Amino acid sequence: MPDQDLLDSSYYRPLFQLMHALDQEIEKLYTSRGKSVRSRSVGPLIALSRFGPMSVKDLAIDREVSHSAMSQTISGLTRDGLVRVDPGEDARTRIVSLTPAGEDIAPLVRAEWRSTESVLRALDDEIAEPIMRAVEAINAALAERPFYERLEEALSKQLRKAADS
Repeated sequence: MPDQDLLDSSYYRPLFQLMHALDQEIEKLYTSRGKSVRSRSVGPLIALSRFGPMSVKDLAIDREVSHSAMSQTISGLTRDGLVRVDPGEDARTRIVSLTPAGEDIAPLVRAEWRSTESVLRALDDEIAEPIMRAVEAINAALAERPFYERLEEALSKQLRKAADS
């Protein structure tokens, strides 16, 4: 049987599908309570409820996402009436704070996060090969030899193979 053409493969697709399915289940939890909260909005709402007004930059750092991604999330939260954005000390800085509607939903968002974390940890304990152990092993292997180096080597082999064909 010939080897599978890797163009027909997406090795981590099941992992991305799992993450997407979990996000949909979390959003379903909010919808069932008459709330419209996207899962990507939960982290910034929690940070603002815990620490008070923050700059977009500080929110991005806190949530470990790009400034651009956080700006998009904040735009959605502003449209939804959960946050407001005010000018900062200089022309480039924008300060984000919860609106009364954001403050009202904050207890639910914090409780959902704690519940989700609890359920995910219990689920990990339930399975034979905990996913977080695999993530730690992958991170350790990548610390020894970064993904870029591995990818560069594989790409060079593919390009040589293509040139020889």
